[in-house]
Amino acid sequence: MNPIIMSADDYAYSASIDEAIIKLIKNDRLSATSCMVLSPRWKEAGKLINPAIRKKASIGLHLDFTQFGNAYPHGKLILLSLMRRLPKESIKISINKQLDAFEEVIGSSPDYVDGHQHIHQLPQIRDVLIEVLLERYQNNLPWLRIAKPPVSDGLKGLIIRLLGANALEKKALAFNFKCSTELLGVYAFNTSPAAYELMLSKWIRQAKKSAGVPALMCHPAIQKYSNDKTNDPIFNARLNEYQVLNSEIIGHILDGVDVVKSPA
Repeated sequence: MNPIIMSADDYAYSASIDEAIIKLIKNDRLSATSCMVLSPRWKEAGKLINPAIRKKASIGLHLDFTQFGNAYPHGKLILLSLMRRLPKESIKISINKQLDAFEEVIGSSPDYVDGHQHIHQLPQIRDVLIEVLLERYQNNLPWLRIAKPPVSDGLKGLIIRLLGANALEKKALAFNFKCSTELLGVYAFNTSPAAYELMLSKWIRQAKKSAGVPALMCHPAIQKYSNDKTNDPIFNARLNEYQVLNSEIIGHILDGVDVVKSPA
């Protein structure tokens, strides 16, 4: 069967998200989640990632320059990186700080690294990221999620690819990092559960055609903590995703693929 990584973004963003992700991992609906360690929730959220969860899923770092801490507006970060105007030393300090925070709570290095809003593949950031990971984990490199949506994902997918997917993949492979291939799961966060179910089926069909190991990103949350909704612009989409991923239909949708934790 064709392998696929089922990866949930934004762990530690909110209690609604954390509970949804932990439940889906326990129920074998997810095989990876990436953590926002600059979130004020991180230490509390990290305690939920026990050995049983680690056994079922890869736990990664969701590298963050745009949400928590001394965050940049997303557009400004992209512009500065394209102009090569980001301060390299500040990038390095932030990446090391986030890796330190991950290790402090989880007790080990991350299984993989990706980026909030795909910022890990931007110019400058991708180069410093590779440099830092080689310095810290030369004998146990994390795998990298490459944000390279298929052409069929339209303009949004094209923009994500153009942020630097090919450049990051080429450099990572040159230094013997394992990488996921296509990134599935890109959409506008504005559909119903039924529409998301149809898109999920389409992405799984795409995975069956993939030559490598694609990662399907998702963003689930549960309707439980009302204050989480006000701070999350895609909260309704998260609820729709959780409804589908937690339903019986997911078993039929995933029929014919092998849900794995890593590219190898």
